[in-house]
Amino acid sequence: MNGTRVVVLGAGIIGAACARELALAGLEVTLLDRGGAAAATTSHGEGNVLVSDKGPGPELRLAQLSRRLWPETLAAIAERSPAGRRAVEAAEWDPKGGIVVATTEAGAHGLTEFAAAQRGAEVRADALTTDTLRAAEPFVTHAHTAAVHYPQDAQVQPAGAAAALLTDALAAGATLRTGEEVLAGAGRGGRLTGVRTSDGLVEADLFVNAAGPWSGALAARLGAPVAVEPRRGDVLVTTPLPPTVFHKVYDADYVGAVGSSEEELQTSAVVESTQAGSVLIGSSRRRVGFDDRLRPEVLSAVAAKALRLFPSLAGVPVMRAYGGFRPYVPDHLPVIGADPRLAGLWHASGHEGAGIGLSVGTGRLLRNLVLGEPTEIDAHAFRVDRPAVLEPATAPRQHKQDRQQEQEGA
Repeated sequence: MNGTRVVVLGAGIIGAACARELALAGLEVTLLDRGGAAAATTSHGEGNVLVSDKGPGPELRLAQLSRRLWPETLAAIAERSPAGRRAVEAAEWDPKGGIVVATTEAGAHGLTEFAAAQRGAEVRADALTTDTLRAAEPFVTHAHTAAVHYPQDAQVQPAGAAAALLTDALAAGATLRTGEEVLAGAGRGGRLTGVRTSDGLVEADLFVNAAGPWSGALAARLGAPVAVEPRRGDVLVTTPLPPTVFHKVYDADYVGAVGSSEEELQTSAVVESTQAGSVLIGSSRRRVGFDDRLRPEVLSAVAAKALRLFPSLAGVPVMRAYGGFRPYVPDHLPVIGADPRLAGLWHASGHEGAGIGLSVGTGRLLRNLVLGEPTEIDAHAFRVDRPAVLEPATAPRQHKQDRQQEQEGA
């Protein structure tokens, strides 16, 4: 398919990962973004590369593929050029591992069952005793009922990681165009052949909708709507501290919050250090459209959950807080593949808060699908023409049943 022209709509980390894979495959790639590269959702995340929060099923398999690819991808980028080496340093790859802590008897039971199911799916999940937990995280709460160590969890600096992927995409021949908003689609014979932007018509053979939380609105403009909506999360950042948190540590409630379809506020404790010494404190999930206001009551609820996990953080100054929008799909699975309603349109979106970690696997999977290559994992569960994506009015309970059926049949 050399000579095939591809326009990736969205220059966040998903778009950068897709552009890199397609450019390395020899396609003529243009990245188009209404703002700046990695300036929206990507720059407002924590940089999670997790397997610990995913039960057996398609999303876990995508996470495992991505976890394998991340260090390979960064090594390849660093080897190609001095600019690549500098970009990889800014990505701050840290295979620190994660620890999940339960603080109630019910939480301990749920965590034990969840970890057992993950082990059956080739996830390393090592139960910790009180002594081994204390050795790993000296400042964690004494009031814990169970803990599990996930050595495969890792972290990146999200904007830096996106920049590394973008650097390699551009080195492979991709072009970046920013400040150019897509206003409508253009086509003939039932095929998308161009997009009309604020700067004029951009034509290509394939278009990849990688616009994150804006993917639903963008797809509607192109004539093929998908049920991808924004879900907001907020993070607190402390002043730099002496070494205090040594892994990504989160409460066992986090998995339930990730999988919830509720519109109301969902909070859980997620605490980790950065290489600069600051501690990132999350997390929250709420469906409020694109309302970007920071809410004191949300930040207070997040802080309270974190203090239950790390009482030693009481009194530590918070120097800033930020929030961002994540691309939410009712069945909590990404949307990856060709749109059967409109030839020429592809999607790579709907990762919600897992987009950083899943980006490189998504890029590889999209490349395989575009080129007609065998895929390393089954992509069927991520198809565009599933009920949760095409029928936004379907009740959340039905979406949950659909997802369960996908996982059982995968």
